[in-house]
Amino acid sequence: MAESKQHAAFSDSKSPPFVIKTVEMHTGGEPLRIITEGYPKIEGKTILEKRAYVRDNLDVFRKRLMWEPRGHYDMYGALLVEPDEKDADIGVLFMHNEGYSTMCGHACIGLGRYAVDKGIVPAKSPQTELVIQCPTGPVKVWVDYHDGKSGRVRFHSVPAFVFSLDQEVDVPDYGRVKVDIAYGGAFYAFLSDSSLGLDLRTAPVQAIKNVATAVTEAVKKAVPLRHPEHPDLAFLYGTIITDGRDEYESTPTVNTCVFGDAAVDRCPTGSGVTARIAIQYRRGQIDPSKERQFASGATGSVMTGRPVRETKWGEFDAVIVEVAGNSYYTGTAEFTVEQDDPLKNGFLVN
Repeated sequence: MAESKQHAAFSDSKSPPFVIKTVEMHTGGEPLRIITEGYPKIEGKTILEKRAYVRDNLDVFRKRLMWEPRGHYDMYGALLVEPDEKDADIGVLFMHNEGYSTMCGHACIGLGRYAVDKGIVPAKSPQTELVIQCPTGPVKVWVDYHDGKSGRVRFHSVPAFVFSLDQEVDVPDYGRVKVDIAYGGAFYAFLSDSSLGLDLRTAPVQAIKNVATAVTEAVKKAVPLRHPEHPDLAFLYGTIITDGRDEYESTPTVNTCVFGDAAVDRCPTGSGVTARIAIQYRRGQIDPSKERQFASGATGSVMTGRPVRETKWGEFDAVIVEVAGNSYYTGTAEFTVEQDDPLKNGFLVN
């Protein structure tokens, strides 16, 4: 377990005001801005208390880092905090254009490499194991490590479960459609492109964004969600449109996730892959002997997923899912704020 405060991104009295340092990465094209220094002190004993504290008291810092001019509409960030789980090596809060995620697979993949490369956990060959405490729960991570270099990362999800299959909802301009709703660290609605008259391979991104947002709003209005432990986590995070190829194949199946405030994921969405595997497992379309490839409709980047074992979470029959992918460094940054800047707290252009 990490030493107290050693790897949290808090400022101290010696730090200059309004200077925040980050490490920049991407996983399958989806950005990951890891906040390493300069954030104000975060109050709270548990990770959910910390999440609530930054949401209610420090949200301006999220906007400064995620929004323009320092970020962009689809930026994604990870804020390192002290874990309260005794077996966790690091804790993390996730952030995006709208607020704070409960789980992020692409970030866990990036943070796995980061933790090994920064010496937060001792590097071991052929793989290094660590635990990342996310708001949704602890996530076990394995990082390939060969010849002094970290590589591919895999993680085991929190329990993933199906909330509803073939749920009918009325979507303005699209009529009544059927969606599957599943949890992979966050709740998603899933439906095929053909059910919406689209083709993920040729449809403009804006068209996918518009219809996915409409589906998300329709599901939010029609379907009250339940989380087995925390009511604060019982919300629909987004909609994932798939190519409808759910029966097992050796070639990748394609999906595009639209989450938060209509942000488009560039990667196949780690927590979405987790939830989609839960659906496929429930329908008998995959078993632990098979690994499925999932491709991003936005970039073509690929993650893999497979069911590992069955479990139970409250009222839900659940499954632990293994997801794997690659993350890469793109740079470092030091962000400042000038107090007379009228746009210092950020803005969005969509």
